[in-house]
Amino acid sequence: RRSIAPLAAAAGLSVEKMAAGFVRVGDELVAQAIREESVLRGFDVRTHALVAFGGAGPQHACAVARALGVTKVVVPRLASVLSAWGIAGARESRETVVPVLQPLGESELGLAISLAISANIDARVYDAGSRSPGTRRCRESSIRTTLELRIRGTDATLLVPLAPGADADTLRREFAAAHTLAYGFAPPDGAPMEIVNVRLRIEEIAEAMPSAAARRATSAEAPAGSQAVWTVVSTTSSGWLQHLIHVTASVGDGDILAGPAILVDRASTILVEDGWRVTAHADAFVLQPVAPMPPPRNTTARDPVTLTLFANRFMSIAERMGAVLERTSHSTNIKERLDFSCALFDADGRLVANAPHIPVHLGAMGESVRAIVASRGTDLRDGDVILTNDPYRGGSHLPDITAVTPVLVEKGRARFFVANRAHHADIGGATPGSMPPLSTSIDEEGARVHDLLLVRGGVLMEDDARRAFAVSRSIDERIADFRAQAAANAEGARLLREACDESGVDVVEAYMGHVLDDGAAAMEEMLRTLAPGPHVMADALDDGTPLRFSITIENGRAVVDFAGTGPRSRGNLNAPRAVTRAAVLYALRCLVGRDVPLNEGCLRPVEIRIPEGSLLDPSPPDAVVGGNVETSMRIVDLVLGALGACAASQGTMNNLTFGTSDRAYYETLGGGGGAGPTFDGASAVQLHMTNTRITDVEVLETRFPVVVRRFAIRRGSGGAGAHRGGDGMIREIEFLAPMDGGILSERRARGAFGLAGGSRGVVGRNVLTRNGVETELPGRAAFEVRPGDVLRIETPGGGGYGG
Repeated sequence: RRSIAPLAAAAGLSVEKMAAGFVRVGDELVAQAIREESVLRGFDVRTHALVAFGGAGPQHACAVARALGVTKVVVPRLASVLSAWGIAGARESRETVVPVLQPLGESELGLAISLAISANIDARVYDAGSRSPGTRRCRESSIRTTLELRIRGTDATLLVPLAPGADADTLRREFAAAHTLAYGFAPPDGAPMEIVNVRLRIEEIAEAMPSAAARRATSAEAPAGSQAVWTVVSTTSSGWLQHLIHVTASVGDGDILAGPAILVDRASTILVEDGWRVTAHADAFVLQPVAPMPPPRNTTARDPVTLTLFANRFMSIAERMGAVLERTSHSTNIKERLDFSCALFDADGRLVANAPHIPVHLGAMGESVRAIVASRGTDLRDGDVILTNDPYRGGSHLPDITAVTPVLVEKGRARFFVANRAHHADIGGATPGSMPPLSTSIDEEGARVHDLLLVRGGVLMEDDARRAFAVSRSIDERIADFRAQAAANAEGARLLREACDESGVDVVEAYMGHVLDDGAAAMEEMLRTLAPGPHVMADALDDGTPLRFSITIENGRAVVDFAGTGPRSRGNLNAPRAVTRAAVLYALRCLVGRDVPLNEGCLRPVEIRIPEGSLLDPSPPDAVVGGNVETSMRIVDLVLGALGACAASQGTMNNLTFGTSDRAYYETLGGGGGAGPTFDGASAVQLHMTNTRITDVEVLETRFPVVVRRFAIRRGSGGAGAHRGGDGMIREIEFLAPMDGGILSERRARGAFGLAGGSRGVVGRNVLTRNGVETELPGRAAFEVRPGDVLRIETPGGGGYGG
């Protein structure tokens, strides 16, 4: 009470309501974690029972189950010591995975099963004669067989159980059902399928541990009676409610008790909410709602607890979209490097919530959604998936393809949108990877599309997509990744509709607005902590193009102005307006002192002025591929530097591409972070506008004819100061086959600036070695490699802080 009372007073709530709010938020976070894990594994939790154990689990079980839509909770009698009891009675099992990689046909199916069974030598462990002395014997074992199936040419598999007597046609139908559930649309009719693996799980069938063991361990140590419990029925209805206390040892097998009640013994405490009943069994209690119970209904009025719940839920939906996209995608770029972002938008296309993905995507996606709405008008339907990558209409650069799905469409107008943006490995253009370092026109950078209908009525418009991206060097991989993007949106739309079913569409809409309002309030609070007046910072690109930033702060509002920035580039470092906006949003959000989702409300108190005809105002046919990855990083440095938050980072993404006529690879490389007033810069990390992984060496060397010879921290490359700038990294790659490559990078001419007397970071280097002879490559270079050539990239260090 001492801790919560000040918080309750500030929020205008009673201590009990504030405490109950913490419990509600905790229950929702647990439910979100369960949802995310289940989605990652392809399960729908609503068709399963929730097992609650541990000291606190059974006390929260009813609330978590209600949040998940689960209607059965199983609480073991030994809930608090379940792991120990489980080890004592665990059944041994073995799982064997046999690779097959054969087409799905009757003869291949029989061959796959025969191979799996003959290869399953682990089954012998269940023969009585092979058991060591003292090992509990089992009389028999069961074998479950599951097939990993996929459409030929795709990477993601789906698990289909193999029932006795099943034939290939049956498996195709079951695969189609699983595909529709996972992706949101059926696979193409007649699509060739293949068996990737056969999984056999052999599990012993042993006698259950005697239920008396559970009863003996639960001696009664608590008197019966009643206990008042603060119960939340809704945001407007809560209060103390008496719960009868029952000692579990006195509840016999088959007894049924009604809530509200508490079951206690020395091994567990079970809270049975009002409206639930509990049925006792020998080893467990089963909790179920007496009648279908809708979750607590919220009102549209802003409530601090409910605001936290919805903000977390919106972010959770975006995270679950990302889990689906990662699981179902094909390309290394999306599956391994996680170069994608997922987010939710309101009816006006404003970014409401996002997963912690790629900042340069997230701040720009809202403009893409609004551009789709403007193009399509009232021709929107539930389940549509619409593609765009147009940099002049909200896009970032052409490889970043955005998939937009309207949700709850009424008379052609959507109540919400979900969208994801993924960086595709190749969509054509002058060089493999679609990141041409020397492009001077958008036409050299790949296919440009806007308002391309990918899915309608549950049907993938594959032929249209193939025509639109025919210039891609790996069109089958593009189609596979489009499927994954559609699947991610289908999951997001389903979860949004589920939230609306639970709380009401008007409530969900209202809380999207409240989340945006909270973002605006948080930004205003941060701006009021900064010194009023103008703050200015200038820098220049490696080619000498000036970059100038100023921010004038007054009464919790700010005017951002890029006047003085150089004109449009004849190269490709032009940054679309949406990218500039995303960089400003990200940098200012980093300075907000409390936890609030990055959303467009954060920019409500900020006016952004971009000079016409400048580097930040490209128009067709200006090239932009480098503006998204390079200029955006420099904008962030300017914003943070002008406000004294930290020195400049490496200021580049060090974009590396290589490939052949039929496949391509792309990666960004981390470097040094800028130091600040109280901290050193981080070393060898992805920074600011990129948030991707580096591809694992094993994955890279398996998929491409290369060898990673060195991957290390570039010691001493950070700028000196009272706080040192972070060091860059070194990456050496040897090529084993002829390929074309490209490097698109900055900070090769002038290092990252320091602050308050700190030194500049060391510039980056690109070196190609052939037959022992090193050749220094410029920051932007296209090159050819032969077998044995080695490319070494030394990324820049960050600036130091303080003399």
